[in-house]
Amino acid sequence: MAKTMLIRIDGHLPEGVTAKDLALAVLRKISARGALGCVVEYQGSVVNELPVEGRMTLCNLTVEAGARGAIIAPDEKTVEWVTAHCPDLKGEELKAAQDYWRSLKSDDDAHFDIVHTLDASALEPMVTWGTSPDQAVGISESVPEADSFADPDSHTAAVRAQGYQGLEAGTPMEGIPVQHVFIGSCTNARLPDLRAAAAVIRGRHVAPGVRAQVVPGSMQVRREAEAEGLDRIFKDAGFEWRKSGCSLCLAMNNFVLEPGVRCASTTNRNFEGRQGRGARTHLVSPQMAAAAAVTGHLTDWRKLPEI
Repeated sequence: MAKTMLIRIDGHLPEGVTAKDLALAVLRKISARGALGCVVEYQGSVVNELPVEGRMTLCNLTVEAGARGAIIAPDEKTVEWVTAHCPDLKGEELKAAQDYWRSLKSDDDAHFDIVHTLDASALEPMVTWGTSPDQAVGISESVPEADSFADPDSHTAAVRAQGYQGLEAGTPMEGIPVQHVFIGSCTNARLPDLRAAAAVIRGRHVAPGVRAQVVPGSMQVRREAEAEGLDRIFKDAGFEWRKSGCSLCLAMNNFVLEPGVRCASTTNRNFEGRQGRGARTHLVSPQMAAAAAVTGHLTDWRKLPEI
C-alpha cells in the first residue's frame, strides 16, 4: 500500500511567482526521490490561493518526486470549475455531485506517514540548472557547487548534470543564453498559461537567434486561445503557433533539438536527451519562457520594462 505524505505550503506567493515555480521549489526541497511510492496531499494557505489550473500544475509535477499521485481537497473553486466544465450535469444530479465533491477531504485528525512544510513567502521565479526537475534554483541564484550536496548520489548527479548542461558551478542563472523556447505540454499549456505568456510577449518580439514555439495543451485550448486572439499575439511576436500534442516535451515527430541547443521550456522533464540528443533543457514557468524568448537568455520576467 502506498504511503501518505502531506506537503503544507503556507505564507503568500510573491508577485510574479507561479504554481510552476512553487512545484520546482517543492522538488528542490524534497528531491526527485522524496515522495517515492507516496500519495501526496497538498494543504495550506498558498495552495488555497492557487487557481484550479495552478493546482493541476502542482499535482502534475509531484510525479517527478516519485509520487504515485497528488491531490488537493476540493473547495468552492474546485466545485465552480468542475461545474463550469460539465454543462451536462444539471438539477438533482448536479447537486448530488457537488455535495459529494465537497466531502472529499481528509479527516481533521488524519495521520500522514511523512510531513513536509514550506513557507512560500520568499520564493522567486525558479529555473532548473541540471538534468532532473529537482535540480532547480531561483533565477537570482547560481549553478550550485557539486560539493554542496552531502548525499553521494546527489553529488554525482550534480557533476554529471553540469557536464551535460555545459555549465560551471557559480555561473549565474540569469543571463544564460537560449536558442529555443517551448511553451507547451500537459504541465503548462492550459488557457491561463497561454494568457500569462501572451501578456509578457504582447508588444515585443522574439530575440534574434531564438526559435520560439507554442503548442496548446489540447485542441480545445487552441480554439479558445484563438477565439481570444492569443494566437495573433504569439505570431506577431515571431512565435510558431502549432497544433496540440506532446511534441517537444519528448522530442516527438519533427520536434527535435540539435545537440548543444539550450531551451527554456514549460515542460515537466529535463532529462538528458529529453528534447533531443545533446539538447539542454531549463524548466521554467510560461512567463519565464516568454521572457527568455524576447531577451534571448534566462531572465527574471518581472524585470522586463513595461510597454
